Amino acid sequence: MTLAAAAAHPGFLSPTGIEIAFVLVGIATLGAALITVTTKQLVHAALWLVVALGGLAVEYLLLTAEFIAWVQVLIYVGSVVVLLLFGLMLTKAPIGRSPDADSENRWAALAVAVAAAATLVWVVVDAFRATWIDLDGPAHGSTEATGAFLFRHWVLPFEALSVLLLAALVGAIVLSRKRSKEQS
Repeated sequence: MTLAAAAAHPGFLSPTGIEIAFVLVGIATLGAALITVTTKQLVHAALWLVVALGGLAVEYLLLTAEFIAWVQVLIYVGSVVVLLLFGLMLTKAPIGRSPDADSENRWAALAVAVAAAATLVWVVVDAFRATWIDLDGPAHGSTEATGAFLFRHWVLPFEALSVLLLAALVGAIVLSRKRSKEQS
């Protein structure tokens, strides 16, 4: 690498404002995700999930992937969390602290989470070790290219997810009706 090429690309020790914002939003998103899985109140967990998924949408915006950011907001924040809250309301889940939300397996869960995170980081770093993205070139993540890729290769998983969400909603309705008949 020549001296001029090294001067043209800022290094690891001289981050740009977008990189600093990316890290700060990532830390906030990680904090919201940790609160989501550690709180004992189910409704609060769902609301912190909104914050975590919103943080991911901001990360996509910082990566200039606007289409994916809006899909994140519309599908996950808008639909999945609303469905989750709807299911909580239909099943009459406790609003306050729930003793059933703690299974006393925190250390095992922490070990599995750390192992899964380490494996994910190792796989991603190994897969993209020598890959560099030219951010000054044309945008490769346009809406047209992303939509064509998603609907060409990922139609079946999207449809499977919609059937799974529908089954969860029907299950919540069945559970709520069964409990109301038992109480009458």
